[in-house]
Amino acid sequence: AEHQHARYNPLRDDWVLVSAHRVKRPWQGQLEKPPPEDVPRWDPKNPLCPGATRANGEVNPQYEGTFVFPNDFPALQPDAPEPDDSDHPLFRAAPARGVCKVMCFHPWSDLTLPLMSLAEIRTVIDAWAELATDLGASYPWVQIFENKGAMMGCSNPHPHCQVWASSFLPNEARLEDRTQREHLSQRGVPMLLEYAEQEAHRKERLVVENADWLVVVPYWATWPYQTLLLPRRHVCRLQDLREGERDSLASIMKRLLIKYDNLFEVSFPYSMGWHGEWRAPTGPHLEEDCRHWQLHAHYYPPLLRSATVRKFMVGYEMLAQAQRDLTQEQ
Repeated sequence: AEHQHARYNPLRDDWVLVSAHRVKRPWQGQLEKPPPEDVPRWDPKNPLCPGATRANGEVNPQYEGTFVFPNDFPALQPDAPEPDDSDHPLFRAAPARGVCKVMCFHPWSDLTLPLMSLAEIRTVIDAWAELATDLGASYPWVQIFENKGAMMGCSNPHPHCQVWASSFLPNEARLEDRTQREHLSQRGVPMLLEYAEQEAHRKERLVVENADWLVVVPYWATWPYQTLLLPRRHVCRLQDLREGERDSLASIMKRLLIKYDNLFEVSFPYSMGWHGEWRAPTGPHLEEDCRHWQLHAHYYPPLLRSATVRKFMVGYEMLAQAQRDLTQEQ
């Protein structure tokens, strides 16, 4: 606990350097501004609010629950042309098509997920599952992700997430697909199902749990308060969750995010996202064995010592490997 060591991340097939003593060093670096506390509940200039006009001139409906619309500035478009053929193997390009959507969680701008009711969070989960199903019928990968807080690049305080569906398998998904497939082949059990059982038994890094889910600081976590949300049952996709599992997911998400907010008494910034089985159970993938995948969500919060001191992934992290300043158990 007091001496540096490296820990293996089987999900990414890489290592993290743990330097527990470094959190004690004096800090004279950048201090972050805490998030504003006076966010108006409704602002006609906020493009995510009900009835507001967005950049493309479209007017949002007076929505009362979740609201999904195409991203006005998408990173992926369905009709992008094919790139030119490469004349050398070191200069390769590949097609990249898809769709990008924005999903508002609630009509009020001054709310975040931990402040929403369980019924409202359950509505978000159902909308996630519906989007994953609809977009997954046309695209091999659907990435649901939320950037919360200006520190994590969120330009709008309104509670929302994004959903990008792509014609290709992104790097992180491709890596997790390989490592989980290899683990099932070697040990005969899905990696994250076995991992959840181990963490539930050891209780060294367990943050919160209920009958269907558990949240842990992973043994291999790289961010200071990184967590991994795991189902206890073998589940491949969000849309495969049972009614009761969706209710208990809403509960454990709310409990986790309240703990984050209470840690430094600030609306905790993070980036989070869902990873699940990427082959739609239809069409050409109908007969493929996808048992190696286990549904899970990653939470990556940047705060390190307080509401104003963050962890920077620079220098050694960029040029060598990930490094953290306190043990995962601490």
